[in-house]
Formats: sequence, structure tokens, C-alpha cells
Amino acid sequence: MHGPKLPMTLWFWAAYLMATHSNGISAFQLWRQLGIGSYKTAWLMCAKLRRAMVNPERSPLSGLVELDDASIPYHTKAEPPTGSEGRSLQGKMLIAGAVEVVGTGPGRVRLSAIKDCSATSLHAFIAANIAPGTVAKTDAWRSYKHAPGVNHQPEVIRPRLAHTVLPWIHRVFANLKTWALGVYHSFRREHLQSYLDEFVFRFNRRRTRHAAFRTLLGISTRIPPATYKMLISQEAQG
Repeated sequence: MHGPKLPMTLWFWAAYLMATHSNGISAFQLWRQLGIGSYKTAWLMCAKLRRAMVNPERSPLSGLVELDDASIPYHTKAEPPTGSEGRSLQGKMLIAGAVEVVGTGPGRVRLSAIKDCSATSLHAFIAANIAPGTVAKTDAWRSYKHAPGVNHQPEVIRPRLAHTVLPWIHRVFANLKTWALGVYHSFRREHLQSYLDEFVFRFNRRRTRHAAFRTLLGISTRIPPATYKMLISQEAQG
């Protein structure tokens, strides 16, 4: 919101809708609903607000955590979503995910775009998002071996039965894919991480939507401003 050319009331409405809308809201929907001058302006508002959905002071996941990787088909302006099977990169974007198991249900979640399913990528995700001493439950994929600082509990899983052994992270992935198709009609590769950040923000506050708006505004006051060129550059690098 630094140096805004738009009325502050418009920013507050945009933040409120993005934080509390039950299914999320795309830049196109925001553009039409708030009567913003152009789609580009609406997209920029959404991109800036997504940056404020990652609390720089958030604590890592702990306790018992389900950990897995998944893929999401991507699309371009000219082509619809496409993708191959398994851990192949063809036509797909790969993500790593982790969710705390609290009692008999899911707690907080973390999602991150990864380049591949190598030990380098997965161990970096674990180190950045999971607290030392955490019990990390995974499948038997070899790249999870010797994960840093966690009590690793791998299980051999038949592909069709993975959801029975790691039910909550698979439910998170299923919800993410449904949300991606329903709100954004699939993701674009260059914007993947920002959409994952929005999903995490909304999922972790699914029971406290009334407080999500206040949280979004609070985080926005603690992070540096970003211009359109900065956001495009960050997306391109990602």
C-alpha cells in the first residue's frame, strides 16, 4: 500500500475480500466486484496482498508431521493444463507439503514449490519449515532419507493406498488442486509460490476467518513495500 494511487478504502476492501472470501477471489473477480480501473491494477493489488500472507515471524511445524510431495499441472496463455504421471517433471509443477497432525485432524500446513524430488530439494524444504526433533512421517521415497534434524518415520506405501497412510497431507493436496481449478482455472508456473502462500494462509485460518483480515493487515505493516517490477522479477526468478 506504499505510495498508493488508489483510495485506501479500496485497499481495505480488497484485503477484506481476499482474507475472508470462502473460496478465495481472483484478480479478475476483484477487478469486476470493486470496479477497479484495469485488470493489471487488480492483479497488482492481489500480488501485493499475497506477499503479506507470509508472516516472517511464523514458527515451524512441530510434533507429528505428515510430509509428502505432489504435482500440479500448469497452463500457459495458449495451452490448457497438462501433465504426466508419477514424479516426472513433464507438464507439471512439483510441490512439497507438510501438515501437523493434531489429535485426529490436521493442524497448520506448509507448501513450497520445488525444482525436483531430490534429497537436496526435499531436505531444504524440511529444514526451512519443520522444527528440529519433529516426527516426520513420509513414504519410502529415497530422497527423504537422512532428513536433517527430524525423527524420520518412512513407510512403504502402494501408490493407490498412500491416502490411507498419509491422509491429511493428501487431503491438503486434494483441496489445493480443487481450489486451483475452481478459483484460478489452474496455476501459471511463474506465480506458483505466491498462490501456495495464499492457500496456506487461508487453510491455517479456516476456523478464524474473522481474524484473518486483521492478521493480513498486521503482516502488511511489517514487510517492505514492493513495486510491480519487483513482483514480476521475483516471480520470474521463482
